[in-house]
Amino acid sequence: MNLRINTLLLGLLFITLNINAQKQMADWSFEAEKIGNNEYQIVFTAEVQEGWYIYSQFLGDDGPIPTSFEFDKIAGLELQGKAKEEGYKKEGYDEIFGMNLVKFGKTVTFTQPVKAKAGTTLTGYLTYMTCNDEQCLPPTDVDFTIALPN
Repeated sequence: MNLRINTLLLGLLFITLNINAQKQMADWSFEAEKIGNNEYQIVFTAEVQEGWYIYSQFLGDDGPIPTSFEFDKIAGLELQGKAKEEGYKKEGYDEIFGMNLVKFGKTVTFTQPVKAKAGTTLTGYLTYMTCNDEQCLPPTDVDFTIALPN
């Protein structure tokens, strides 16, 4: 009897996760701004649904999945440090994870300085995780393609 109940609960959990995984709690946009000779700012902007949050890229090993950016290997592409993040920032104790965290709601912008030749097309993906005050959705990967202006 307990095995049947556990199996049923596990099945419901997977159905719930599958339905929730299909929801998009953030809409992403990407652009490149020229700031110098072969120097650009790659701007990733997320519009986050009301009540939901995206986690900082600067988190420890425990807790939620931090936001991260992976660029495909392209000859001549040099990332200049980590992406900077700014937006509607909420810092403090998180009940879901039982730890202090940094997360962003509403609008958040991640800006990654790069060096590359004009006209280069950058590709890759970003990974982010969203939570509200009651639940978290599985981490989501978003592919990006960004053409550098001349």
